[in-house]
Amino acid sequence: MKRRIQRIGIVTAGGDCPGLNAVIRGVVKTAQNDYGVEVFGIRDGFVGMVTYKGDERGKILTNRDASGILAVGGTILGTARGDVFEAAGTKEGDYSIFEEAFSSMKIDALICTGGDGTQRMAQKLHTHGFPVVGIPKTIDNDLMETDVTFGFNSAVTIIMEAIDNLHSTAMSHHRALVVEVMGRDVGWLALVAGVAGGGDVILIPETPYEEQAIFDCALERSRKGKRFSIVVVAEGVKPNDKNAPQKEIARYLSSLIEKETGIETRPVILGHLQRGGPPTAFDRILATQFAVKAVDLVMEGRFGEMAAIQGNDFVSVPISQATKGLKRVPLDHPLIRSAVSVGTSFGSREIDKRQKDKS
Repeated sequence: MKRRIQRIGIVTAGGDCPGLNAVIRGVVKTAQNDYGVEVFGIRDGFVGMVTYKGDERGKILTNRDASGILAVGGTILGTARGDVFEAAGTKEGDYSIFEEAFSSMKIDALICTGGDGTQRMAQKLHTHGFPVVGIPKTIDNDLMETDVTFGFNSAVTIIMEAIDNLHSTAMSHHRALVVEVMGRDVGWLALVAGVAGGGDVILIPETPYEEQAIFDCALERSRKGKRFSIVVVAEGVKPNDKNAPQKEIARYLSSLIEKETGIETRPVILGHLQRGGPPTAFDRILATQFAVKAVDLVMEGRFGEMAAIQGNDFVSVPISQATKGLKRVPLDHPLIRSAVSVGTSFGSREIDKRQKDKS
C-alpha cells in the first residue's frame, strides 16, 4: 500500500557547501506548489534530529522561509558531523531514536542531503524500514552513480579564483607557490580547479608522484624565463617521506622544493574558504533540479533512492549503489590528457609520458 505523504522532513548533514539553501528552497517550493505537502526543516543534521527535543528539532518551512535564500551559502538548517548513536547516548544500531524523531516531528518521509557519510546513514535508515530519499552534496564530487554533485562547481570556482590571484604574487616575487586544496581521498577538486587555474603541477591522491619530477618542472620553467610555478595539491596526497607529518602536504612540499631547487617557495592552504560563499549559477540550478527530483521520488514512494544526474538526464539510483565506494579520478580521464598536452605535469614521468603518447 502506497504511503500517504502529508509532511516531508529535510535534513542537511555533513560538511556545509554552497547550494544547500538552494536545495531547501527547491524542496519547500516543490512540495507545496506541486503537491500541497508540508516540509519540516530539521536542525543540525542527524545529530540534531536525534538529540534535540520539541521545537529545538526544527520547524515547518513555509514559502516565506524559502524566499531569498537561493544565493546564500551554507544552510539555514545548520549541520553537524559525528556518531548519531553516541550523540544520543544509546548503543550502536538502536534505531528507536529515529522512530521517536519521525513520530515527534510527524514526518512521513525524510530527504537526506549530503555526501558519502550522509548517504551511508540514509541507506542504513532505509534498510531498517525508514522512508528516505537522498540528494547528493559534496565539494569533493566523490559520490558514485552521479556525474556531479552540487557544491563541487562552487568550490572549483573559489579555488580557481584563488589560483588566479596567486599568479600575480608568484610572478612578482619569482616564487613557487604550493596551493593545498580539499580532497581527502579523491582528486577531482585539484584536477579541475588546477586545470582551470593554469596550475603547472597538479598532484592528486590517485596518482603516485616523484619529487624529482616536481623539482625538474620548476627548474625547467625557470630556465625558460618563467620564474614562478604554481603547484596544486590535494590534501589527501601523502608525503613520500614516511617520517614526515601526514597532514598539510603543502608545507612539506614547499620546504622540499625550496631546499632542492633554490627557488623561494611558499605554501598556501585554502582550507574552509573552499566551502564558503554563494553558489555558482551551475550549482543553484543543479541543486534546484535535484530538489524537484527528490520530492517527486518521495511522492512516488520510491524510497531508498537518490536523485542523480547522468549525462543530461536527472535520474534516480539506489543509495546502496551510490555508496558502494568512492568515485575516484581514473588515470585515463580525458582532462588529465588535456592538462599534459598544455604543459601541466602530474609529478610523474610515467603518467606525463603516457598521456603525451596518447595525444
